[in-house]
Amino acid sequence: MKIVIVPSGFKECLDAEDVALAMERGVRRFDPTVDLEVIPMIDGGEGFVKTIVRLKNGEIVYKKVTGPVGKKIKSYFGIYTENGKRNAVIEMAAVAGLKLVPRHQRNPLKTTTYGVGELIVAAIDMGIDNILIGCGDSGTSDGGAGMAQALGIRFLDENKQIIHVNGGEDLMEVESIDMQNADPRVKNVSINVACNWNNILCGEKGVAHIFGPQKGATPKQVEQLASALDHYADLIEQATKMDVRSLPGSGASGGLGAGLIAFAGATLHQRFNIIMKYINIEEKILTADIVLTAEGSLDFQTPNGKIPAEVARIAKKNHIPVIAITGTIGKGANLNYHAGIDAYSSIIQKPISLEKAIKKAPKWIEESTESVLRKVSIGMEIANKENRKERAI
Repeated sequence: MKIVIVPSGFKECLDAEDVALAMERGVRRFDPTVDLEVIPMIDGGEGFVKTIVRLKNGEIVYKKVTGPVGKKIKSYFGIYTENGKRNAVIEMAAVAGLKLVPRHQRNPLKTTTYGVGELIVAAIDMGIDNILIGCGDSGTSDGGAGMAQALGIRFLDENKQIIHVNGGEDLMEVESIDMQNADPRVKNVSINVACNWNNILCGEKGVAHIFGPQKGATPKQVEQLASALDHYADLIEQATKMDVRSLPGSGASGGLGAGLIAFAGATLHQRFNIIMKYINIEEKILTADIVLTAEGSLDFQTPNGKIPAEVARIAKKNHIPVIAITGTIGKGANLNYHAGIDAYSSIIQKPISLEKAIKKAPKWIEESTESVLRKVSIGMEIANKENRKERAI
C-alpha cells in the first residue's frame, strides 16, 4: 500500500511540517515498512515563508515592525535569488496573524496590517525585484488600510486632516484617500499574492460576515465592520477607479487582498495554483493508494479552496480515497464528502481545555493517524475475504 500524506497546519497550534511529522509517526506505528510519501503543504498562512525559503535555499531576514495590536514585534520575511532576480517572501501570519493577537484583545475592529506594509518597504530597501505574499491565518480586518499607510498612502477626514487608521472601525471616519505620497518604488516591484479567491470584501459573503466571528467580533461588531468595509470600497473606487467589492480574493486576510490590489498594484492568485509552482504535489498524489490530509478545523469553509479539499480534488482524478485528520469538526463538515474527502476523523479524545489540547495535539494526531489506518486495514481484510469467497464459489 502506498500512502501519501499532504497536510496543512493546525492554526495557532502546529505548522504543516509538525503535523506531517506526527502523521508520519502514526503511519509507522501502523506499519513501519509502508511505502510513504510526506508532503507538508502550505496555503499562505503559518509556515509559508520558512517553507519557501527552504525550498529555494534562501535566508530569513528579521525585522522589528508593528504587530496587529499596535505594539512592536519581531517578525521576518524570506529572500532568495533565482534567474538573476532577488525575491522576497512575506507571510501575513508572521506579522499580523491571529496567533499574534492576545485572546483578550481579539476584536477585528481594532487590529492593523501596518506591519505588512513595513515588511514590504523593508524588502524594497534590500533591492528586491519580486515579492510573494502569503495571505492566511490573519488576525486583522482593516482592508489593508494599515499596510497602505506604511506605503505612504494617507487617509483623510472631512476636513482633509490625516486619520491614523488603526483598525476597521476607523475606516468610517475616512472621507478621502490621498495617494500623492505613496512610495514610488512599489510600482517597480512585481507583487504576487497567494490567497483564497473565494474570499471577497463586501456583501453577505464578505469578509466581515464570514470571518469576523472567528477573529473575535460580536454580531454587532460584524455589522459595524461590514459597513466600514463597504464605505472603504467606495473610497477606493473614488481614489483609484477600481471596484474591489467582489473581486476574487479581495477579502483575503480581512480585506488585505483589496488593499494590495488598490495600493500596491499586486496581482492576486488562487493560492493553491501559485503554491503548486513551488511544491509539485500532483504527480505524487496520483501514485497513492490512499491519501491522508489534515486541517485544524474541518467545516463548511474547507471546500472553498482549503488544502484538504484541493488535495481531494487532485486525488479524485484517479479515484484515490482521501481521509482527513482534523482537530475539530465544525458546522457543515459533511459538505466535505461532496468535495472529495471520503472520511474524516477528529483527534480530540476527551473534553479538554484548548490550551491542553494544543499541547497534546502532536501525540493525538499520531494516534489518530494510526487508528484510521487500522480501520482501513479491517475494511481491506473484509473485502479480501469476500473476494476469496466469490472465487471459491
